[in-house]
This record gives sequence, structure tokens and C-alpha cells, in this order.
Amino acid sequence: MYGPGLTITSMASLNKVLTLIALLVAVAAQDLPSNYQYYTEEGVKSGLEWTNGAFLLNKKGFRIFSGAVHYFRVHPDYWRDRLKKVRAAGLTTVETYVPWNLHEKTKDSFDFGDGQSEMSPFLDIVRFVKMAKEEDLFVIVRPGPYICSEWDYGGLPSWLQRDPSMRVRTSYPGYLERVDKFFGMLLPLLTDLQFTKNGSIIAWQVENEYGHYQEDVDRAYMEHLRDKMIELGVTETLFTSDTPTMRGDIGSVEGAIQSANFKYGAAEEFAKLQELQPGVPNLAMEFWTGWFDHWGEPWHNTHDPEDMAAELSVILSDEWYGNVNFYMFHGGTSFGFLNGANVLPIFPHYLADVSSYDYDAVLTEAGDYTRKYTIIREMILPNLPPIYTPEPPEQKSKVAYRGAVLTEYVNLDNLVRNVPGELQFAGMKLPLAMEDLPMNNDSGQSFGYILYRTTAEFGSGSNLTIVGHVRDLAVLRIDGKLLSKPWTSDWQIGSFGFWGAANRSFTFEDVEYGFHVIDILVENMGRNNFGVLSDFNQKKGLPEGPVLLDDNEIPEWEVIPFEFNSEWVESLTQYQPITGNVDGPAVLRGSMILSLSEEVADTFIDMSSWTESRGIVFVNGFNLGRYSSIGPCKTLYVPAPLLKQGENKFHVFELYHALNDLAFSDIPNLGPVKEPESTTQESMTTETESTETTETEIELLDYPGF
Repeated sequence: MYGPGLTITSMASLNKVLTLIALLVAVAAQDLPSNYQYYTEEGVKSGLEWTNGAFLLNKKGFRIFSGAVHYFRVHPDYWRDRLKKVRAAGLTTVETYVPWNLHEKTKDSFDFGDGQSEMSPFLDIVRFVKMAKEEDLFVIVRPGPYICSEWDYGGLPSWLQRDPSMRVRTSYPGYLERVDKFFGMLLPLLTDLQFTKNGSIIAWQVENEYGHYQEDVDRAYMEHLRDKMIELGVTETLFTSDTPTMRGDIGSVEGAIQSANFKYGAAEEFAKLQELQPGVPNLAMEFWTGWFDHWGEPWHNTHDPEDMAAELSVILSDEWYGNVNFYMFHGGTSFGFLNGANVLPIFPHYLADVSSYDYDAVLTEAGDYTRKYTIIREMILPNLPPIYTPEPPEQKSKVAYRGAVLTEYVNLDNLVRNVPGELQFAGMKLPLAMEDLPMNNDSGQSFGYILYRTTAEFGSGSNLTIVGHVRDLAVLRIDGKLLSKPWTSDWQIGSFGFWGAANRSFTFEDVEYGFHVIDILVENMGRNNFGVLSDFNQKKGLPEGPVLLDDNEIPEWEVIPFEFNSEWVESLTQYQPITGNVDGPAVLRGSMILSLSEEVADTFIDMSSWTESRGIVFVNGFNLGRYSSIGPCKTLYVPAPLLKQGENKFHVFELYHALNDLAFSDIPNLGPVKEPESTTQESMTTETESTETTETEIELLDYPGF
């Protein structure tokens, strides 16, 4: 017996009936219109509008159920896979930022997928938007010019700082001139892809989280952006995004819907939105599904799926009838040097983001499903109109390949010999930032490392002092010998070579008196991407003062930029065989052979055995990003399209102490998981009140990755 009166025979009959019902449901689902068919079946007459607290699309009831996927953080061969997974979750829309600093990396040189850099294939935004329509998704575009996004300088080009009067994100004429030129190149590519022109774009964002600029808010700037977008052909709905309970409407602009960004407190944010704009639909433009990680943190930040579900239930409730964009739905990777950073009012004052943008999002960094995906699908599907929702596609396979052996290396002196003579700047005086170097069509150096080299007379007991702060991490060598210790603990951040304190000195020991070559190699770890105007003074290298030897200024330096462009890395010469341990700074080279019978699949390079190390890894000329023994992240994601059958070449640039092999894994190691956080807005508020939290600390509570 299987229940009252239920025999094995009747159970079998019931199973047949249930199977038949399931088949009928499947057939009926196939007969349902697609997302696009449902909203366009009688022709397109209007775009996204609203009435009585609800959106309409082409005069039909519409709720924004969207997921954030950044085309520039996902290998383009995987765009379709990620978009299919967005749609299969029940979402009808995909949202993306646009990174100005990739599309105009050097001044007046624009790249929308037709450039020559290793990132060019990632930049074909037109292809991405069209592909979204092919996958039955509408699109929300957030074109900046500032995007935050844990992206270097919030997406702003670093060369803007070459103007000594520059005031980014304001109506400063020099800034608006460059914004207008960028928008003039970007927006005409996309305006014909708007919904009312039979495309997929249903909405655009004006700037980003501008209310957090606080006392620096410039209303004329926001009005200029709105007007320029309209002038260039934007006709769909405009919106802004902020945290209204903290910033009210100071980041808004007339003619644009205000939306909210949050992890907890949906009811409070929506109530504030209704106070500010009665009758306008409630929109969570960033409903944070997780959080990002900084180098030096002891954990990988996570967000409990059940907590997310509880807050999502508030958003979807009849009371608030909310619209939602899941940020992030799929985080992807900040490849190369493109990670952002945060500046803080308290020690350590600066924290750089890791290259993985896994974010503990709905899909993992490698696009795999999570518990959050299942929850979202179950909660969104009942709220959809009668449209067809596809089944989730299969996950991509992962392989832990055998190790790659590193057999050759190029030391720093030979790396200098590989730099073209016109990029070796002699007789330079400090301070001097990488952004101010006379190179790249007056755009300076945006990313990588910068070497300051000089010859001076000194010996044991002499002191070398860097006036001001290092931006961000300096490695010291004397006559080719590495003197700096690897970054392995927090206490080092306030010492010589680190960003945490100004005017730090190094005392030489065991150095015979005489003339010696001093090398200071500085890593740009990533520019701040969030804050007020003063937080965007983000020059890198040694931009604040001279370098003193026994309190006397060293008058002249040779300055050499290391941008580590793919073509340069691939063309390096003067390798030496590895016969023992290699101390950095140095580039190591090796390879791994995949036979014709082996699957080319996603994998992870596992750097956990490199315990006194920091650097970057290239595979077949592509910069995967940074690794660091300080953690928390220990792996680098390698999408399968970067590999091939046959020989795969690896280059590793190591600052401190290298090993001679690379290990692979079929699972990521993003670090230990943080202890569960407070799960209710009430408990957060109670704690805030009981400790008399300052406004600055409230900001940090709102951004718990700090």
C-alpha cells in the first residue's frame, strides 16, 4: 500500500496519467508565444510606459524581470550560453553597463569590436544586444559615462586625469567635451536597436548612483547627459539608480524614473520611492544577489540564498508589485588589469578588488547554476504573462588538466631591454604618475606596472624614503637583488612599499658603500570606482612626491612603463632556462599540450601552492588577471575558448618568488566562506542605533564588502 486505498496497480495508472498531463503541459507550453511575440504580436505602437504604479510595454502589462550580465566580463563565445540561462530563469530582460575605458582606451581611438587588442572581441556591444533579442530578451543599457561596477576607475578612462583641472562627473567643460564625443560614437550604434524601432532596448540609465556624489552633485551635469542622450536618438524610458533611503532624490534628473539599489530593505526603499515619485512603478535596478571580494580579505563574500528569497518575496508582493534587476545574475571576470578598488576613510584606506567577479551571483563565474537560480526561477515563473519559458541549458564541462611546466624566464633587466627605446624615458623628475607619461597619443599609461630606475652612491645604514604614498604596491631591487618581502599579512600595509601610509622609509643593510642601481617597480592594483569627487583623484605610480636618499632628493630617474599588452608579451626575447628558484620581478614561460583526443573545456589555474607570490597569468597571449598569495581568491578562471588542441602557451609575471609549474582544477577556489551576516534590516538598524553609527559607517554598512 502507498496510501489509503492506493495499490501498486493504481499507482502505476496514476503515473501514466501524470506522464500524460506532463506531456500535454509541455505541448501547451510550446504553443505559448515567446516573450517578443507576446508584446509585439499586433505591431509595435509604443515602448515602456507606466500607469497607476505598473509598467506597460506596447500597451500590455509588463514587469521588469531582468538579470545583469556584462558583455565585457564574459568571453563572447559564451554570450549566448549566458543569455539562454537568463531567459530560462524566467527573466525577460538582460541589463548591461558600458565601459568607456575599454571602448576608448586611448584618446580618440574607439573600439566596438573592430580593434586589435586582446579585449576587442569582448567589445562588440551591437552583436550582444542583437543576440539578446535572438534569445527572446529585452535589454536595459546603462551607458555611463560612469558605471562603478567594481571596474577600474568606474569605467572612466584614466587619461582624463592628464587635465590638471579635471573634475569628472561634473559639468566641467573639459569633461563634458570628452563625454559628448564618446556618446556620439556609442549611442548611434544602439539607437536603431530600441524597442520602438523593432529592436530589444526598452530602457536607458542616466549616469549611475549619482546621489552618492553627495556635496559634489551637479544638476547641470545630469541634465546635460539626459539632453545629449535624447539629442543622439534615445527615445525609450530613462531612469536613474541610487539608494533612496540614504540619498533621497539628489541623484535624480527630471524626466527619468528613480530606482533603488539594495540587498536588504526592499519595503523601506520602495516606500521612499513612492514618497519621491507617487504612482511610478517600484524598480530595484540593483537587487544585490551577492558581493565582491578584495585582496587581503580573509574570506570570499557570500549571500545566503534563503535571505535573497525572503527579500525577493517582498519585491514581488502585491503590496509593492516590484520590478527587479538581479545584480549580478552572472558576474563573470574582470580580466587583465580591469578590476576596480575602493578607498576608505579608515585603515587600510584602499582595497583592490580581485579579478574574479563571481559575486556569489545567480550563475557562478564559470556560468554554472546555483541554488539562487532555482529559487529565482520558481518565484518568477508564476508572475509571468502566458509566454513560453525554455528549459535551462546544460552546464559547460570543466576539466582539471595536468600541470603546465614553466621552463624559461626573463628577468627584469632583460624585460627592460624588450621595451622600445622611445618608451624608456630618461632624465625624469619625480613625482611622476603613469598617466602623465608622454605615450599612447597623449593618453599616458593606463594599466600595468611602472619602473623607476636610478643610480646613486650609498651603503649600509642609508635610508630610502618615498615622499607621499605609493600607488599602489612597490617592489624594491638593488643591483638586481630583490629586497622587498612578499605581501602575506595585513600589518605590512602600513610599511615601505605599500599604500597604507605616507613617507615610509627603507634602511639598507649589508650593502657595500659605492654606486648602486635602485629599481622601484610599482603595480597599479586598480583605480577606485566609487565615492565623492575627491575619491576620483586616482593617479598611479609615484604621483605624490620625490624619492629621498638620506633626506636628499634623487634628482633624475629613468622611467619605464610595462603595459603587458598581449603582442608585447608574446614577442618577448632573452629568455634563460629555469634551473632553480626564480625571484621576481620576472616573466616565466611554459606550455601544455592538449592532444586531439582531449576535450577543450573550462578550467581553473590553481595558484594556491604559490605561497609567497603575486602577479598575472597569460594563456595564449590573453591576460586572465591577477593572483596573490594574500588571498582570498586562489584560482584564475580559464574559459575553454582561450584554449586549443595542440600547444597552449602560458606566461606568468611574478613580483616575488615563483614556482616552476602551474596546477589546474575543475573547481574554483575563491577563498574561505565568510560567517553568515545579519539577515534582517531590523537587526542592522538596531545595531546601527545602538552604536551611534556615523554617516560614513552607514555607507560602509551599505557596502558590506568593506
